[in-house]
This record gives sequence, C-alpha cells and structure tokens, in this order.
Amino acid sequence: MRGADITQEALFTTAKLDDFVPDGHPLRAIRALTDQVLRRMSGLFSALYADTGRHSIAPEKLLRAQLLQLFYSLRSERMLMEQLRYNLLFRWFVGIALDEAVWDHSVFSKNRDRLNDASVAAEFLQEIVRLATQRGLMSDEHFSVDGTLLQAWASQKSFRPKDGPPDGGGGPRNAAPDFKGQKRKNDTHASTTDPDARLFRKGNTGAQLSYQGHVLMEHRSGLVRGACVSRATGHGERESALKLLKQLEGRRRRTLAADKAYDTADFVAACREAGVTPHVAQNTSGRRSAIDGRTTRHVGYALSLKTRAWIETHFGWIKAMAGMRQVKQRGLARVEALFQFAMAASNLVRLPKLLAAGAVA
Repeated sequence: MRGADITQEALFTTAKLDDFVPDGHPLRAIRALTDQVLRRMSGLFSALYADTGRHSIAPEKLLRAQLLQLFYSLRSERMLMEQLRYNLLFRWFVGIALDEAVWDHSVFSKNRDRLNDASVAAEFLQEIVRLATQRGLMSDEHFSVDGTLLQAWASQKSFRPKDGPPDGGGGPRNAAPDFKGQKRKNDTHASTTDPDARLFRKGNTGAQLSYQGHVLMEHRSGLVRGACVSRATGHGERESALKLLKQLEGRRRRTLAADKAYDTADFVAACREAGVTPHVAQNTSGRRSAIDGRTTRHVGYALSLKTRAWIETHFGWIKAMAGMRQVKQRGLARVEALFQFAMAASNLVRLPKLLAAGAVA
C-alpha cells in the first residue's frame, strides 16, 4: 500500500539532540576531550568576565563553535551560524538546545575576538598538551620545528608607500594595480589594510603579503607542542624556533630536528648553548654546513630528520581542511591566536585515534 505524502509533526516530543548523533561518530570522542580541556580552563574564563551585567555567550560554546568552523571548512561566521540553525550535529557539539535561538554572526565574531585578545587560544593549546602528556602521548626529549607562510587578509593594492598619498593617486576605486617598474620593499611600503603583514616570497613563488607560522612538534606521537606567529622575515623561523624552545619546562638534554633553512652557525650555537642537540639538515649548496660529523654520525640524527616530515601534516591540514591558506584575521596578535587554535584543533583530530591505539595495545 502506498504511503501518503503527508508531514504531520507530533505535538510533543521527547527526543534529545544526543539521540540524533551516531554512537561511533568521530565528534563524540573529540567532544569528550574538548569538555575535559574546557573544564580545566573555567578559572581563566571566570577572570575574563564581570560578576554582574547581562549574560554573554558562554566561552565554552564559542570555542566549540570555532572548532566546528575549522573541522568542516566553513569559510565565514555567517555560514557557521546558518549551519547551527538547522544542523543537529552542530547544535549538539556546541551545546545549543533544539528550541534555543542561534546568535547573530556579528555577535559571535565580537565575542570570539574578545577571547582571542585574552590569549585564550594559547591556553587552550597548552591544556591539550597537558592532557596528552598525562596520557603518555608526549615526548619531552625529541622535537622538530618548522615554519610555513600564511597569506595575509590583505591585497597587493593595499601595499603602498609609507609616505605616499592615502588614496593611491586617484582613479577608479577598484582599478587594476600597475606595479611595473616600481621597487616595493617592506622598508618603504606597508599595507594599509594589515600593517603587520610583510611582503615575502618563498621558493619560486611570487611575493605575497604574509605572516610566518611556526610549530614545535614532539616525536612520540607527532603532536604539536607549541605554536606562534611572526612577521614574515628572513630570520623569523630561527628566532621563533628558539622562542618555542625556551617555553619548554625544565632543562635537560633534548634534540631538535629542522630543515636546511635552520643550518646557520648562530642558530646551531644557540641550540647547543640551551642544551639542545641540533639535528638540522645540512645545507651544503655552495657553503659549509654548521652541522659536522659529531652530530651526523649518530643513528638518532637520521631518525630525527625522518620523523621531522610529520610536521608537514599539520601544515597541510590547517591549509586544506581548516581554510587557513589565507588567514581571515588582521593583526599579528589575532592571526597568532587563530593559528594556535588551529593547531589545537589539529591535535584534537589525532588524539582519539592515538588514545584508542593505546587502549588496544
């Protein structure tokens, strides 16, 4: 017998959001880990808000919503709010009831920026690191460091002379720029859209307004231990690597793997002074490497360089999946907060599988 094409909703329902999420869905394990981390950050959240006044969006919900934006490659806050209106999985993960209104995208963005300005992303990443350390997934002896270019949220037309006219000389507002014959340098030019961005090129690609993201990865599970962002300069990678090393607790013998860009005498000497053995790939292209046989003769040197390649998976994930090939924030502090939060999300994607493998073993 053919069924009737009629939609008749019940007057009352006892279904919960949890009933619509499959038991084996990957977000269940990630939600459990995220809740553990957020509970440990409750003291920080309490210090950021006043005791009186109108209730704001719960910071825990803000952070869970940001995770979804990275996990599902949502390019804007408008699209995220649209998904939260009708996507039951998203509502369950964030913690929004079926009959609860979803925030306006501008309200969400303003509250999110408030958290970013308070270094919440850095603390979120560190809490995930502490959680992984407690589960025995973190190494405190062997690390890798590397950097990647992050295209700034600014166009080439905004890169103008520092002492030039603010309007660029008249003409149509969206006229095609003509830079032929001009010498454009960071010393004499700056972006009017994002003054912290720097014109930089890497390899055979064209120069773009960019930032440099830096990651310190441990070798046991390939998890991110620390992350930061710097202005795009020729020495930013090495300076940031030393900065991340200093954040490690305790003073013990450690190894640090890196690519050929870190093969400089000053960086190698700074690592050894800090008690870190530099397992840096040798750069012998028309020059003498700062790494000699005292380091390369050990078996651990080759193993470190082989493991170092894992760090590229984090860079690939945030650019291909999390939509961070071009950052949608302006200013060094906010770009760094977004980068650190994306690396925390990359760790969260890996943690459930690592914990499950450990439980089976």
